[in-house]
Amino acid sequence: MRRYWDDIPFYSQPTVQELKERAAATVRKESAKGNQLEPVIIEGRTIATSWWGRAWCENLERYADYNSRLSRGKRYVRTGSVLDLKISKGKILARVQGSRRTPYKVEIRISPLAEETCQSIIRQCGQRLENLETLLAGDFPQDLKNLFQGSSGLFPTPREISFQCSCPDWALMCKHVAAVLYGIGARLDQNPLLFFTLRGIDVGKFIDVTLADRVETMLSHVDNVTDRMMDDDSASSLFGVL
Repeated sequence: MRRYWDDIPFYSQPTVQELKERAAATVRKESAKGNQLEPVIIEGRTIATSWWGRAWCENLERYADYNSRLSRGKRYVRTGSVLDLKISKGKILARVQGSRRTPYKVEIRISPLAEETCQSIIRQCGQRLENLETLLAGDFPQDLKNLFQGSSGLFPTPREISFQCSCPDWALMCKHVAAVLYGIGARLDQNPLLFFTLRGIDVGKFIDVTLADRVETMLSHVDNVTDRMMDDDSASSLFGVL
């Protein structure tokens, strides 16, 4: 008598070459229809190279819930299987080539950053954020990087991430979703501003408020007298001013 699980079909994993061939065929088909795809293209083994891209990927890998599927997601994103990835406020829509000819549809939603969390981060930034270029380059002090990546920082926790995929995989996170999550990191290399779009943050306001807080702090100390300040008589004597 056959065991009942003998009737369950076995799905073999497509090879890298098969994935690439299917992806190329899909791109040709969509191009012929006039559809514009935004693929994730990885050069070499490194998925993300900028601070924001690396920080996004590292944040994902911190969560034990994601460990079992992330490695397979890396394989898919590196082979060019993420054929289309579009980021908007709180949402990512993507298409991922898999074992079937038709790409799977993936939707990921990211909860907006809570206002109180954003305000808390702004207060803690203090005088350490100089301008927008510094922020987007990730060229700021290490303690600020730790603040952004901490448990109450800018990066989303698993509870703030929800997703669905059209594939038949029953797992909580399938490899197609994992590939898209890594693809977001690669996309942040090209445009870090997308991170703030995704989290519902007005980056211009973020910087403006941070700088305004710094100016307000400086003005609040304008009347404070310290040993480093010269009085008028000392200045006249030093510079020969009558």
